Amino acid sequence: MSKPNYSDIARLAGVGTATVERVLNGRGGVRAELVEKVVIAARSLNYPRLPAETHRGLLRIEVLMVRPETTFYRRLSRAFERISETLDPLVVVHRTFVDEMKPAEIAKRILSTDGARAGLILAVPSNPAISAAVETIVGRGLPVVHVVTRASETRGEFVGIDNYAAGRTAAHFIDRMSRTGGPVVALCHPVYQVHRERIRGFSDYLGDRPGPLAFEWLGFTRDDELYSAETLANALEMYPDLVGLYNAGGGNAALIDVLRRHRRGRDLVFVGHELTDYTRAALKEGIMDVVLDQAPEAQAQRALDIVLRRIGLTTIETDRAPIRFITITPEGL
Repeated sequence: MSKPNYSDIARLAGVGTATVERVLNGRGGVRAELVEKVVIAARSLNYPRLPAETHRGLLRIEVLMVRPETTFYRRLSRAFERISETLDPLVVVHRTFVDEMKPAEIAKRILSTDGARAGLILAVPSNPAISAAVETIVGRGLPVVHVVTRASETRGEFVGIDNYAAGRTAAHFIDRMSRTGGPVVALCHPVYQVHRERIRGFSDYLGDRPGPLAFEWLGFTRDDELYSAETLANALEMYPDLVGLYNAGGGNAALIDVLRRHRRGRDLVFVGHELTDYTRAALKEGIMDVVLDQAPEAQAQRALDIVLRRIGLTTIETDRAPIRFITITPEGL
């Protein structure tokens, strides 16, 4: 094939050849959005000569996340960082942490026009203000991908595990591994729709199989260590014959500490999420029985792949199936 010329690039970018000439020769005086269109068109046509300073960091993908103190979101953030280092210099991935309990501030950040963005990846909870903000920017044409949980039910693509299946899987293990019948409790963070999906799957599984196990109680922990510890301590007091525990959210370290000190801490079947130093040690000690890991690295990779395809930097179609969660037992460490 012959080398693409200015006319080919202009046709693909939807601009004039004079604009293409100014961009590719670094003459300046072209609006940022037009520079972006020209550079993307030139790259897609394999134009051999692009001035590095013209396109370096031209496309900014912003990632908004919550709870930097948690192992899961630190893993997710590191995954975005590592992947960004392998991308074309054209792309910069900017990571920002926001307060999950301040939806108005999150919505304001989503709507921000302080800097041009080629795409937005969200790992934030759902809320009417946040959902409205997402709908607004999607309406402007900005690609949006939700990771882990959906901030809007109607706008933007979603990357995450099948949370309903994860809840059913947790119930399956407790059902099969419990040595006796009795009460089962579950814990979650009510803010997150995906946690509610897990609880729904957990409840449906046990409801579909009437037997010696009874799903007696659901506690809300806010994924906070103190609340988690207090909530589990209350559950152990309410149900001294507790046989199963499912934590659909975070705060596993506090739950592990409570069970480590409790006389029956190793008697019940405990299923939780995310492989961390705490949960790995708990599996080895026999305090936890199963960990369902969400593979945040795979979620970060797919989210970026979707945005890169939407902005024209790749033509590879991304997989639309849920990310497969990883089931880990003490024997699999």
